[in-house]
Amino acid sequence: MQYESERIEYKSQMISDIYREVIAFANTDGGVIYLGIDDKGNLIGIDNVDETYTRLTNGIRDAIAPDVTMFVRYVLQDNNVIQIEVGEGSYKPYYLKSKGMKPAGVYVRQGASSVQASPDQIRKMIKDSDGDVFEDARCLEQELTFEAARAAFQRYNVEFSIEKYRVLGITHNDIFTNLALLLSDQCHHTTKIAVFNDESCTEFRDSKEFGHSIFKQFEDAINYLALCNKTVSTIKGIVRTDKQDYPEEAIREALLNALVHRDYSFSGSIIINVNNNKMEFISLGGLLPGLSAEDIRIGVSQPRNKKLAEVFHRLRLIESYGTGIRRIFKLYEDCPVQPSITVTSNAFKIVLPNMNANKEIIKNIPKQTEKAPTAITPQMKTVMDYLMEYGEMTDEELQELLNIKRTRAYLISRQMNENGLIEIIGRGTGKKYKLK
Repeated sequence: MQYESERIEYKSQMISDIYREVIAFANTDGGVIYLGIDDKGNLIGIDNVDETYTRLTNGIRDAIAPDVTMFVRYVLQDNNVIQIEVGEGSYKPYYLKSKGMKPAGVYVRQGASSVQASPDQIRKMIKDSDGDVFEDARCLEQELTFEAARAAFQRYNVEFSIEKYRVLGITHNDIFTNLALLLSDQCHHTTKIAVFNDESCTEFRDSKEFGHSIFKQFEDAINYLALCNKTVSTIKGIVRTDKQDYPEEAIREALLNALVHRDYSFSGSIIINVNNNKMEFISLGGLLPGLSAEDIRIGVSQPRNKKLAEVFHRLRLIESYGTGIRRIFKLYEDCPVQPSITVTSNAFKIVLPNMNANKEIIKNIPKQTEKAPTAITPQMKTVMDYLMEYGEMTDEELQELLNIKRTRAYLISRQMNENGLIEIIGRGTGKKYKLK
């Protein structure tokens, strides 16, 4: 007989660690296990072949997940050695059910030994087998509970049962997916909210971090942001008018957008920053290829997490794809300072202006002269919104922001300056604009 190698393993008798060898071969390049030969290649033989064969086949079927039996073939040699031929599996990683999809349960072949796989090796096997869509991939954690999800489905009168798991995308081949992790009570992604005293968001007033199921995060974050949403009362004569800093529906839509569309393959949290002038929602993952911030604003939608979006759609938490952002801008259509969207390669940010704070800003703008236009144009609002957030801008940034040429940028900036809306500092290439 040959010596043990990357493709050959000897076992003198039927013991439980034989399942580890089957897993290692299935997770690597396949191999052959000889049961009845010791590790030096000496023929020992099996005393009770029938009983051993039954234990072996039943054990491989019951102890290993996913089902590896289709890649295993048994050959009886001279009625005293069982040759177990294991092919490379197509749904890696294979693991011991008793240990789970962790290094303690996942093995690979290295030289003549079967060793525990590293977390990186496990993640790579999942990605190679399941593809690169996060919500569809198998979850490393398989001990999941769904109390918050069950309560949410019940609240909206939608059935949530084990029989529905596969339809929802929570399981695949009876194994929990990453979508299941997001909905589960064990979800490790979080939402962080920070309240600041200053506009530059450097002086903390309060902060909270919400975890567990994203249904619970949604509920907890909404309730906390409601505490940050003050109501301002104005009295004209005998009429009293109450107005909140932010439309409740705008907060809800911005939070749902962050939860449903963020890239969960990143481990960071959703960040919500609040100060006296604005509320900003920052989620990980930029836009999918081919989309721009303007596309999102007008309602174009290409969900990153399609099954997660479908779950929220089933619960009527979102009406249909792409309407949330449009609804936010609709709620602000009469506000002089508009919401803004900023996109980078790895993040998406939407800023909701404080309606009551910005009323005071506009009230303090000097009255228009006879030469001034009768209203602030949408382009002017866009410029003011940018300056509210970033403090200043160059002439080149103004042209890029409005997608206009230098002459048009000059006319708009001059009008805004004459109307007392902005201040022009410097000349030539060093010219900058600030709110007056």
